[in-house]
Amino acid sequence: MAGLALDGVNPDVGLLYDINGLARSAPPWFDRVMEFVGEYGIMLALVMVGLWCWWSVRRRGTPEDSIGAVAALVWAPLGAGIALLVNVPIRGFVERPRPFLDHQGLEVLIAGKTDFSFVSDHSTMAMAIGVGVFVAHRGFGFAAIGLALAEGFCRVYMGVHYPTDVVGGFALGTAVVLLLAPLAQALLTPLVSAVSRSGPAGRLVRSRRAVAAEQQHELLDIPEPGVRPGHNDLAA
Repeated sequence: MAGLALDGVNPDVGLLYDINGLARSAPPWFDRVMEFVGEYGIMLALVMVGLWCWWSVRRRGTPEDSIGAVAALVWAPLGAGIALLVNVPIRGFVERPRPFLDHQGLEVLIAGKTDFSFVSDHSTMAMAIGVGVFVAHRGFGFAAIGLALAEGFCRVYMGVHYPTDVVGGFALGTAVVLLLAPLAQALLTPLVSAVSRSGPAGRLVRSRRAVAAEQQHELLDIPEPGVRPGHNDLAA
């Protein structure tokens, strides 16, 4: 199945040349920037978005909200790792060569890529993390998914993947994270809940300020002595 996109009239190949052609006309410094961004930068940005999301969800909402969101954030990198493992037999089965091995005139920004092309590991991992963050928090999730889409564009721009390699990676990362999310949440939520009750380690799930606000709210809800909660004196 190595011949997924070997014909020059194939739309997959045409789009590859269109996107990669931008690298040929760009200044060398911009290509160096895209090389770093596509190989490392966006993945680092996804980590930062995940950390920012964690910092936010532990400070807002109810304790149950924080526990569920933190469990989802723990699942995001775990799901990405599982998706990469699933990709190992897929690559071995499809055996699609890198595009620069079958097509001339590509501007390859990263040398030394000798493994198979379908599906893109970077795209798989980026989208898996993006969807995992989305499960935890929609706002941060949209930002993370946007970064994942940018990662896919960079892989084609760099000349190391076909567009369908990227689309396949997006589909694989999304499918693994979403299909296994119910099981992952069922396993991780009790664990995260236990951590939230374990003294100093609980700050990983719920911030000190949020805990203090909850305690203050509980104090304000304490009824006066001799008055039963919810009881109204309606004596005529």
